[in-house]
Amino acid sequence: MRTHHEPTGPGGKFFPPEAAAPPGVDALLDIVPAGVVVHGPDSRAFYANRYALTLLGPALDIMRTAPAASGAWPLLRADGGALPAHENPVQRALDSRSAVVDVVIGLRGAATRWLICSAHPALGAGGEVAEVVVCFTDCSELKRMEQSLRDSKERLRLMLQGSTDAPWDWNLAEPQPYLSPRWWEMLGYAKGEPGADDASWPGLVHPEDLAHLNDYVARLLASSESAYRIEFRLRHRDGRDVPVLARGLVQRDAAGKAQRISGTNTDLTAAKHAEQRIYELAYFDVLTGLPNRRLLHEQMAKILTRSARSRQYGALLFIDLDNFKLLNDTLGHDVGDELLRMVAGRLRDTVRESDHLARLGGDEFVVVLENLGETQETAVHETQAIGAKLLAALGQPYRLSAREHRSTPSIGVALFGADATGVDLLLRQADLAMYRAKGDGRNTVRFFAPGMQAAADRQIDLQNDLRDSIHHEHFELHCQPQFGADGRLLGAEVLVRWRHDVRGLLAPGEFISLAEASGLIVPLGALVLSEACRILARWALHPRLKGLTLAVNVSAHQLREPDFVERVLDTLLRSGADPRRLCLELTESVFAENVDAVSARMNALRAHGVRFSLDDFGTGYSSLSYLKRFPLNELKIDRSFVADLPGDTHAGAIVDAVLALAHTLDLQVVAEGVETRAQRDYLVAHGCRVFQGYLLGEPLPVAGFEAGFGTA
Repeated sequence: MRTHHEPTGPGGKFFPPEAAAPPGVDALLDIVPAGVVVHGPDSRAFYANRYALTLLGPALDIMRTAPAASGAWPLLRADGGALPAHENPVQRALDSRSAVVDVVIGLRGAATRWLICSAHPALGAGGEVAEVVVCFTDCSELKRMEQSLRDSKERLRLMLQGSTDAPWDWNLAEPQPYLSPRWWEMLGYAKGEPGADDASWPGLVHPEDLAHLNDYVARLLASSESAYRIEFRLRHRDGRDVPVLARGLVQRDAAGKAQRISGTNTDLTAAKHAEQRIYELAYFDVLTGLPNRRLLHEQMAKILTRSARSRQYGALLFIDLDNFKLLNDTLGHDVGDELLRMVAGRLRDTVRESDHLARLGGDEFVVVLENLGETQETAVHETQAIGAKLLAALGQPYRLSAREHRSTPSIGVALFGADATGVDLLLRQADLAMYRAKGDGRNTVRFFAPGMQAAADRQIDLQNDLRDSIHHEHFELHCQPQFGADGRLLGAEVLVRWRHDVRGLLAPGEFISLAEASGLIVPLGALVLSEACRILARWALHPRLKGLTLAVNVSAHQLREPDFVERVLDTLLRSGADPRRLCLELTESVFAENVDAVSARMNALRAHGVRFSLDDFGTGYSSLSYLKRFPLNELKIDRSFVADLPGDTHAGAIVDAVLALAHTLDLQVVAEGVETRAQRDYLVAHGCRVFQGYLLGEPLPVAGFEAGFGTA
């Protein structure tokens, strides 16, 4: 059995049926594409066409039985709230006696449906409202689209809030796109500012990018692509370039023809700056701004290719600053960094525009020269000329920390031509040539020769031999005696000799620098100190030797070891030697860094009676603060000053100053390298009381020293 709101036959339905419309009206209303409901003067519905029966469904029960003013109607306001009685379109039509048009209302149910409602009052003969005809049109889909648009707009607002994205939209039927306020703001304009809205956007594209952009857009529109992405530059109001990323979608019709382009421009200025910074950190030296080793390798690969193609020689110059570590250690790293920056500046000013510069690290720089000629002789001549300019430029005084400083470079050169090998091999060859320059007196240029590689190989073999010899203790000590002014033997200095299986007995000058450079000086120094303490312990049992002191050279590497104090004390304890008879000879380099730690270690040993001597005083970056801050017992006048006595007035003045200073500070002075009686007489006359040198005694093996002086 049908309910009363179900359609009966093809047409609508009356409540009650006797209220039927004239013939033909019902059929006419049934073809209207809208729901039609007729309400009586009491606001109750008494007719609904077929569309209304389908559209409103069970809601007609309430409309038929409940007055509009009762508040029971199943309608909602456009905002989703309950519909008050006075806002009901039927009641408003009854009260106002006029039409109420286009009211959006909601229909309660399992899912809310939204309707456009138009209410039209029909007046009777006496002017009263006889009935109200209401038309309902379903706009639910439009309502959903409207909400979707609002949601999209809000999402876009949130996405763009605080971002650099600048929206724009171009209906291709129009000559100009819509450019958002943010778009203009990105270029320094305000929305509505004179000239901003009227400006043609192609005129704001960088001239060098416009052709590329136009070509890209033309190809995009001619294709079937829907997404686009392109980078180009716009011109800011202040004249600078603004790199942007344009991206978005192309809207096409059913035939695939482009109708609209929409998207955003993103300001890439910050990203480009960050990208440039990352590139600089990866390929450039932070301190000097020069290319680093990584970029040099990439450049050299291209340079070698060009050289092979052009058959032109080139040269790689390896530059190392002489005595830089000593300056860096004595004056501080800040001063050293300032020197490196100044050196980089002088290199830029000296080399040609076509040359290449790099800093490998530390005080090592590289200059690469191209197009030096087709013959090796021409390349050598050109390189020598440029090398001379570099020596002159880098040898000029530097102003560092309010004082003048002179620094010289040693330069090694490796030539390359059509048969050039790899970059690493060239660097090694130039490095070897640089060390030859240092060995030849520094402040000079040397070219790589095959014999240098052979020498380097021999050096590596020698280092391996040295390591093996330390392990097997293939060393012996010699002692050079030290005498007082009265001729009395006071002590000796220990000098180590290496008994090499092939090369025989080697003096310290032939292997100590190698030990320093390789780090083997620490175990070698420990070996020498251990043997020296055993000698002291043995001398303590001999009547003629027990009062002697024994001086042992200690390197900066040894003194910087965290457990240096413990090692020395343990060595003394195990040997049974008297700490008061042990004198550790130091050079100024040990005071260059970690001053507090060095001072603490020296004081700790001094507390146990160990003595300290400052060797080669006056030859390096001497500082009087050393004499004040560190617990020294004696100074040793370097042999280079003693050798020029007594005829050289400058050497005499230096020696006199050292002796006077030591006397004031209550320090003993030992003169090294005394080889003539005239030297000894001069030193005695000027107050020196301890002497060491070939005039008095040459270094002897320990057994020979003990035999010679133990029976004297």
